[in-house]
Amino acid sequence: MSRVGKKIINIPAGVQVTLGSGEIKAKGPKGELQVIVPMEIACQLENNVLSFSRSDDEKSVRALHGMTRAMVANAIEGVTNGFQKQLQIEGVGYRAELRKTNLLLTIGYSHPILFIPPPGITFEVPAPTQILIKGIDRHLVGEVAAKVRRFRRPEPYKGKGIRYAGEYIRRKAGKSAGK
Repeated sequence: MSRVGKKIINIPAGVQVTLGSGEIKAKGPKGELQVIVPMEIACQLENNVLSFSRSDDEKSVRALHGMTRAMVANAIEGVTNGFQKQLQIEGVGYRAELRKTNLLLTIGYSHPILFIPPPGITFEVPAPTQILIKGIDRHLVGEVAAKVRRFRRPEPYKGKGIRYAGEYIRRKAGKSAGK
């Protein structure tokens, strides 16, 4: 049995979970998400407790068991609290600012970069060198954070670029002095 898949999910107050044919919908104070459930995985909702079971022990079905449970748990967590990723910008003159709902990055190129967020994602810029990416879909928040980071990855010599908060960048030594 999958260690993750056999855990139950306690549904918090204020969240409605609806089981449909091949999908689970979670509706909460932050919004609504739906997760597609494979046919091999069965869901049971009893007394605000959601549990998952699988039809057989094939390797592919075992892999789907834990993944489906984790995706539904993330959807329930997203509609109650939401998710966020924090990015830091390092470098002289590198900064971010908010233009309405869009993110304007000045990160050392000849032109500023305007990033338009997908629906369901909001940006906050508490300081010119910090970006907060917020949303209810964990996958989408992580994907947008990765796209923003990809504009200027941290380089190993001076550490300039966009990095996740708390990310360690392994530094390399530069050229040594002449003889």
